[in-house]
Amino acid sequence: MSELQPGPHRLLSPDGLPPPRGYAHAVVAAPGRVVALAGQIGADASGRVVSDDLVEQFAAACDNVVTALAAAGARPEHVVSLQLYVTDVASYRARRAEIGEAYRARFGKHYPAMALFGVTELADPPALIELVATAVIPER
Repeated sequence: MSELQPGPHRLLSPDGLPPPRGYAHAVVAAPGRVVALAGQIGADASGRVVSDDLVEQFAAACDNVVTALAAAGARPEHVVSLQLYVTDVASYRARRAEIGEAYRARFGKHYPAMALFGVTELADPPALIELVATAVIPER
């Protein structure tokens, strides 16, 4: 088993599983306070979806996750789990490199346990992607 990058939580890649690319197979959270975020879409402060472009919506959704984390006293590296819900998995796959760039611009090279789910639609009809994050703020 190997540990991925250093940080407040242990990100693990157990032997016998394929090498993770852009996620951790397991995260052992440090003791601390749990922060559960509501699903974040690519909407601005007025609630309007910012664009009909998947990558632009993803970037805005990431910004919203970071903003919600900050309000709770958490930082991106405190995220231990991130679920991505997309209405078009094929488009997500085709634009994975751009999505990865947008992710790293906000989260750096912190890759928590992640999962991608294809869904038929989201609560806000123009939304193409929604992010649900759980973070743990480590004890001092």
